[in-house]
Amino acid sequence: MSEHAALAATRRRRATMKDVAALARVGTKTVSRVINFEPNVSPATSERVWDAVRALDYHVDLQAGSLRRTSGRTRTLGLLVSSVDNPFAAAINRAVEDAASPREVAVFASSLDDDAAREEAAVKAFLRRRVDGLILTTMSRNAGYLLSTMERGTPIVFVDREPAGIDADVVTSDNRAGSARAARHLLQRGHRRIAVLTDRLDIQTAAERRDGFLAELDRAELAGGALIAPELHGPEQAEHALREMLTSDDPPTAVFSAQNLITEGALRAIRALGLQHRVALVGFDEVPLGDLLEPGVTVIRQDPQAIGARAAERIFARIDGDDGPPQRIVIPTELVERGSGEIAVPRV
Repeated sequence: MSEHAALAATRRRRATMKDVAALARVGTKTVSRVINFEPNVSPATSERVWDAVRALDYHVDLQAGSLRRTSGRTRTLGLLVSSVDNPFAAAINRAVEDAASPREVAVFASSLDDDAAREEAAVKAFLRRRVDGLILTTMSRNAGYLLSTMERGTPIVFVDREPAGIDADVVTSDNRAGSARAARHLLQRGHRRIAVLTDRLDIQTAAERRDGFLAELDRAELAGGALIAPELHGPEQAEHALREMLTSDDPPTAVFSAQNLITEGALRAIRALGLQHRVALVGFDEVPLGDLLEPGVTVIRQDPQAIGARAAERIFARIDGDDGPPQRIVIPTELVERGSGEIAVPRV
C-alpha cells in the first residue's frame, strides 16, 4: 500500500500514537514527549511529529484504554454554547444535562465566546477526551473541519446556529419569523421610526434577526424608517448606541433589540432618560426579571429548554445507531406582550 493510501485509510478511523510515530518516522516515546511539550527533542523532529499530528487529525486520548467501557463509549458528551453565563445558553446546557443524567452520561460544557479559534480549541479538547458525541453552537464560517470527526463515527448536532460546509442535525429557533412578528407588532402601533439594535452580523442569528425585521418593514414600504445599530456585542455598547439615538434631533419612537444582553443595554438607556412610558421596546429572547419591570418587557420568547432537549434527543439517537438523513428542527418563537411593546406612537 502506498504512503498516500495508508494515510487515507488512517484518516477513516481514529489515528493512534503509533500511526503518528510511523508517519513521522520516530518512536512512540518521542511522539509522547513532543505532544506533552517535554524537553530534549530537536526542533526538526518536533516539526515532523506535529506535521504528522495535523495530517492524521490525531487527538490525544486522555483516558486510558482500561477505563473505557466494553462498548467503546465513554458516557460523555461535549457541549459548546455561546457563553455559559448567558441565560439562553445556560438553559440549553441544563436541558442537555437533564436528558443525559438518566443515561449516566456526563456533559462537558464550554463557552464559545463567539470566537472561531476558541471553538476549534474546545472541540479538540472534547475529542481528546473521546466524547461519544458533540452538541455545538458554531461561529466558524465553514464547519467543514468537523467532517473527518463525523466520518470516524462521532455524531454532531448543532444548536442555535446552522453550520456551513457540513451536513448535520440542527436545532434552532425561527429567528426570521420571530423578528418579522416583532416588526409587525410595532408597525401596528403606529411606529415608523424604529431603532434596530443587533449583535455582530458575522453571528448567524444576529444577521437573520436583522433581515427578518427589515424584510417586514420592506413589505410595509417603510425600510427607510429603520435606524440600524449593528455590531453591538454586550449591554454597554447597546446602551451607548441607543442613548445617542434617543438624544438625537430625530429620535426613534420604538426599539427592536435583537438579543437578550442587548435588550438589557436598551433598557438602561431608555430608563436613564425617563422614556420607559414613551418609547416602545420589543426584545428578542427573555431578559431576567423583565416581567417585574414597569412596564414589563415585551419579548419574542425562544424556548432554549426545547432546543436543548431536542438536541439531546438527536445526539443520543445518533449514538444509538440512527443513520438516517440529517434533520433540521426549528423551534417556534412566541410573542409575549407585557407592556413595553404595546406603547403607541405619542399623539402630537
